[in-house]
Amino acid sequence: MELTRKLQQLREKGEGAHMPHVYYGDPSEEFSMRLISTLSENGADILEFGIPFSDPTADGPTFIAACERALKKDVTPTKCIDAIRELKSGGLELPIVVTSYYNILYVAGEEHFLRSLKEAGADAIIIPNLPIEETGTLLSKARRTGIHIILQVTQTTTGERLKKICELSSGFIYVINVQGVTGSRDQLSQSTIKLIERVRSHTDTPILAGFGISKPAHARSIIKAGADGAIAGSVYTKIYEKYINEPDLALPEISRLANQMKKACSEGTLKRD
Repeated sequence: MELTRKLQQLREKGEGAHMPHVYYGDPSEEFSMRLISTLSENGADILEFGIPFSDPTADGPTFIAACERALKKDVTPTKCIDAIRELKSGGLELPIVVTSYYNILYVAGEEHFLRSLKEAGADAIIIPNLPIEETGTLLSKARRTGIHIILQVTQTTTGERLKKICELSSGFIYVINVQGVTGSRDQLSQSTIKLIERVRSHTDTPILAGFGISKPAHARSIIKAGADGAIAGSVYTKIYEKYINEPDLALPEISRLANQMKKACSEGTLKRD
């Protein structure tokens, strides 16, 4: 199902979306395929598919290690696109949102890369190291190819910049909960809730929030504040890291957490004022 249609469907049903993040190829391509299948069967609504990169500046230690392990297995952007195609041709119905650092697009050629993603079956792309001021013609290229460019908002985003992001956004807006890099946190701050409320006051475009979401209670809180979905990533990686030589042993625990996250996302809509 296409991303915007999926988010609209969930909104109409009164459900918050759960979007887990997977760095493809960590610790192997075969495991990533099984992990994605497990998530899709246990509460995931959308898949964030990370393309490993050698200098992931927005990521914390957990995802940096994930990228390093994948790159040591010779996982390339081409292999990632092939995997997306295989997932879609194999029946995966989840919308796929790719995360890729801009360097990869630059080397491949922006429009060629976006077109390759679309043809493989992806719906959108997040580019962590490309601020809106530097998007140039990328947004128009994305519109031509039918790929959403997901723009990001942080707690330091000015009012003027937020207005521009809301005007240009499609798919959804990614609210970054914390200053810094990806990784699990013990609790969400009140400033996160206020940021979601601030973005919601500017737009009806779906909002998904990420960075630091590691517990169902976090997901419940951000959905209650007005977000349409919760993004969790490193918490899943930490589970299979414990079994890195036999990562399939982690799948039952990952299944339980994914179901709990989805349940919390749906409960959050019921707790809104």
